[in-house]
Amino acid sequence: MPTEIKLSDLLRDTEYKLTQFTPTQIKALETSITVKDKGKKPTPFITCLVRGKPIKLTPEEAIRQLFVMVFKNDLGYPVERMELEYGVVFGREKKRADICIFDASKTTPYILAEFKKPKLKDGKEQLKSYCNATGAPMGVWSNGDSISYYHRKDPNYFEDIPAIPSVHEKLTDILTARWTIDDLIKFDKLVNERKSLKDLILEMEDEVLANAGVDVFEELFKLIFTKLYDEMESGRDRKRHLVFRNYGETDTELKTKIQQLFDKARNRWEGVFPDGAKIDLTPSHLAVCISSLEGVKLFNSNLDVVDEAFEYLINKSSKGEKGQYFTPRYVIDMCVKMLNPQEHETFLDSAAGSCGFPVHSIFHVWEKIMQDEGLDKSHLFTTEVKLPRCIDYVQDKVFAMDFDEKAVRVGRTLNLIAGDGQTNVLHLNALDYERWDEKTKDEGWTDIYGEGWKKLRKLRRTKGENRDFNFDVLMANPPFAGDIKEARILAKYELARTVSLDKINNVDENAANVEDATERNPTFPEFLRVSHETIYKMADGTYRKVKVKHQNTVGRDILFIERNLNLIKPGGRMAIVLPQGRFNNSSDKNIREYLADHCRILAVVGLHGNVFKPHTGTKTSVLFVQKWHDELCPQVDDYPVFFATMREPSKDSSGDKIYVKNADSTALLDTHGHLIVKHDLFNHDSKTQDGIAEAFIEFAKKEQLSFFR
Repeated sequence: MPTEIKLSDLLRDTEYKLTQFTPTQIKALETSITVKDKGKKPTPFITCLVRGKPIKLTPEEAIRQLFVMVFKNDLGYPVERMELEYGVVFGREKKRADICIFDASKTTPYILAEFKKPKLKDGKEQLKSYCNATGAPMGVWSNGDSISYYHRKDPNYFEDIPAIPSVHEKLTDILTARWTIDDLIKFDKLVNERKSLKDLILEMEDEVLANAGVDVFEELFKLIFTKLYDEMESGRDRKRHLVFRNYGETDTELKTKIQQLFDKARNRWEGVFPDGAKIDLTPSHLAVCISSLEGVKLFNSNLDVVDEAFEYLINKSSKGEKGQYFTPRYVIDMCVKMLNPQEHETFLDSAAGSCGFPVHSIFHVWEKIMQDEGLDKSHLFTTEVKLPRCIDYVQDKVFAMDFDEKAVRVGRTLNLIAGDGQTNVLHLNALDYERWDEKTKDEGWTDIYGEGWKKLRKLRRTKGENRDFNFDVLMANPPFAGDIKEARILAKYELARTVSLDKINNVDENAANVEDATERNPTFPEFLRVSHETIYKMADGTYRKVKVKHQNTVGRDILFIERNLNLIKPGGRMAIVLPQGRFNNSSDKNIREYLADHCRILAVVGLHGNVFKPHTGTKTSVLFVQKWHDELCPQVDDYPVFFATMREPSKDSSGDKIYVKNADSTALLDTHGHLIVKHDLFNHDSKTQDGIAEAFIEFAKKEQLSFFR
């Protein structure tokens, strides 16, 4: 009898999903479910489409029956050419493949499908063993959410393919089909197969990279760099066939083609790879990597695509040990929405990493430009051809710097695309500005960063000095961990000093250096600005003299607070990610006094402890400030501050992202087909509830803050 059992309920709390199937397919299977009482427990059954008999409906069986529908109805394979639980012999042992589709003779395995192993790595290994044992040239693995298609070229090499042929096609039709950028957008593997670039890299490492004898970061960076260039060129000419793709070439022919494409990319975007750089992967290893990456659209609205991969690739010695972690894109977007950068304003990230803050600020401004030009913002990521105003903004207004050379190269690549071949992402240590001149005198450095340096110099507040600048907007996530111990650097920072008031006797009250402080409490910043000879008469009648000491070690993030305030002009605004302790530790009171003296505290947003997992569980907050300015932000003693706390964790305790689900437990996708992280920081494309950013914008308008008037 018909039942109300839903497949989403059956698969709940399992690793099987329904993402790969249409509502029609799901409904068709649900309406054919019957229930039998087995041991007083109702058990769902279904009549198998191939075997023609009732089968207990387990999560694995549900996925298997749905794929039978796909093979039969979508690809045209008759059930007479299918066998379920197909026996595969391994010596004396016999295992069973979930689905076997035979060739036209109905005797030789043609396609094998595996669903018993819901994890890709396990499923692929099982599938490879089945294909090798039977000689089947193609295999499919899925858990109903992610899906993979493979061509068995030889026992040790299973090539990723974009699809399997229908009953009327040949495998060569799939392998040789020419793709344009529109095909790539339509069939994007990350959207259709529910993969992440990190998943693909892990798979490539298992297959070839771990034993390839190459620098994995460098080789994959070369390939991603080359593919981004190929996408940009096809975005300019949408009829152009993508080159970063294997159209049936031999491994050697493919390497020659990809090397030539890499050379063009390197010449177009100078300063990321040295002249004469070559792809070091062997032709066979390269072929595996191309098959994995060719179906992925890299540059689009969701920079998680490249960021998650680079966060994995840039090893701990380069990033994690310095306490510098990639900022999740949803945190970046919240900051951008709250500080609302404008087309006429200059922007800087002083600890840029892979340039998340700059690139998303670029997207924010581009959307406004396109609205101003009467264009739909959806065109932003479907074409790489941009309006002159968009290009000018990137080339003239957006700047970034980082002390990590690998991160700078990643960030430069993304900004080079956005800036049509020009960028102001510089390899500089923001804290050690005294030594910038050593960099700028180096010919190799100026060959790469010279144009950006010329533009950066024009924003200095005082000609010839690198401390104070005139940026309008600054956003940064400086390194949390590690202290600065170099006395030469610490000497330049007020926050690297400690102030005490030493009690003294025998004071001439009428002396010029004696000041009455009985009715006020001098603040930390004020002490730093007075002469060490100043003597205060305190409320208790004692006399005290200012004494300033330089600390031996100071947290890197503390120095970034002062450095960033020096980089923005009066009226400029800043968002900075800081450890939560800076806001409530009694020992950090001087930092809070310093901030209050220099700027208006606009907002403090507490982030969930899982946001930066798995790298660190440090509790963090984002501080938003605006420097005092007579017109843009007049100094007052008393004013309201916006406080908010992130309640949705966005990640689980292992650091894996949590995604928004529809009512039927399927994944909710944004307008670009990407998964939406479950957070309460802002409204995502009107598909989720308003969040902290929207509440702040309402607050900012009520307070008539200059950037929301």
